[in-house]
Amino acid sequence: MSKEKFLKAYANLPEPERSQVIVVMDNKPYSWNAAYNEILNNTALGKKMLEKMEVLGIL
Repeated sequence: MSKEKFLKAYANLPEPERSQVIVVMDNKPYSWNAAYNEILNNTALGKKMLEKMEVLGIL
């Protein structure tokens, strides 16, 4: 469910906002664009990002 929420939020973001940092994993900042690529490709990092965004209340 959170993947769908993320994709909907991403689709509604203006282009300039997509380069902004959305989540920090292991002291590395990830933009909306980087998170989109990880989540779309179903990587382990993408799954961790989704979990963290849910905990933070972003999704």
